[in-house]
Amino acid sequence: MTLKRLFIQNLRNLEGVDITPSLQVNLIYGENGSGKTSVLEAINLLALGRSFRSHKHKPLINHQQSSFTVFGRVHTDDESDVPIGISRHMDGEASFKANGVLVPSAADLAAYLPVQVINSDTFLLLEGSPKVRRQFIDWLVFHVEPNFFPAWKAIQRCLKHRNSLLRRDRIDPFELAPWDKELVDLTNKIHEFRTQCMAHFNETFAVLLKEFINIDGIALGYYRGWDKDKAYTDVLADSLERDKRQGYTHAGSHRADLKITVNGLDAAEVLSRGQQKLLVCALKIAQGYVFTRITGRKSIYLVDDLPAELDEKHRALLVHWLDTMNTQVFITGVDSETLLSSWRDKTKITPKMFHVEQGRVTEVVNSSVIAQ
Repeated sequence: MTLKRLFIQNLRNLEGVDITPSLQVNLIYGENGSGKTSVLEAINLLALGRSFRSHKHKPLINHQQSSFTVFGRVHTDDESDVPIGISRHMDGEASFKANGVLVPSAADLAAYLPVQVINSDTFLLLEGSPKVRRQFIDWLVFHVEPNFFPAWKAIQRCLKHRNSLLRRDRIDPFELAPWDKELVDLTNKIHEFRTQCMAHFNETFAVLLKEFINIDGIALGYYRGWDKDKAYTDVLADSLERDKRQGYTHAGSHRADLKITVNGLDAAEVLSRGQQKLLVCALKIAQGYVFTRITGRKSIYLVDDLPAELDEKHRALLVHWLDTMNTQVFITGVDSETLLSSWRDKTKITPKMFHVEQGRVTEVVNSSVIAQ
């Protein structure tokens, strides 16, 4: 998958951007606050329907406008081009399109544009809540297992109904029983999908880890969300009184987590900041490798402020792996020369350069610019 065209209108300070990215490497530079991160944000919006910077939609819209629009032309692996787009209004209304047709949700767009983000928030994989790591696992499961998303949606509905019953003063066991049965079936199915993906992931991650970070004892442990020695049916029965008291379902696939440890200790507590950077990069690169190995497709990488996150030696290592993956990359930074030096003489690729200034994006060609 590659993005052949990117059109942005009224997203933050980007009033009108229309660029043709390289299908390989795109380097985007500009001063802080110029809008370069917003270019990556636009691609993420196309891929997931949401920003990696804010859960609120109003800050995304230019303060003088009532909505934003992002449009992209995706070149698929079967050599066809698919237009996809998203628009969001100040009142919260959103519309998603693929091939000129409205689609029900952002999940329909995600299938066209698999995207990986490496930025300062990537550290939340170590420091953040289980939800962050659960989303990390589920990105891969979603893209390689077509039956996962319908099951995931169904389990959200099931939990909503079950929790509603739990909050009643009196619960009719016959009313709760069908929701428990459906929850057990869906939970076991999702656990199976995740287990299969994690087996592939651990194999690839172990190889990459030796290249990225030379520390013994790093381990990944998938926690399924309930006692590993108990069937989920028994867990629901044993925790029913607690669930009733507190009004929600405590155990299940919605509590799954990825335990990242060093010699049995929490990696976030043991590793230095620099080591954490290398570890999360290895996690992200491994995910892209597994995705390609299973599906034959490629994900796009968005790397925000590369020089700030890694020193020169490890920037070169990350560039090496991205180059080896032969995938489309968008990388931002303040200084163009620093960005270029990460690629010059290390790969055979000639990156495409874009300069961002006060919300305007210009393509740089032989030290000149082409206004967009």
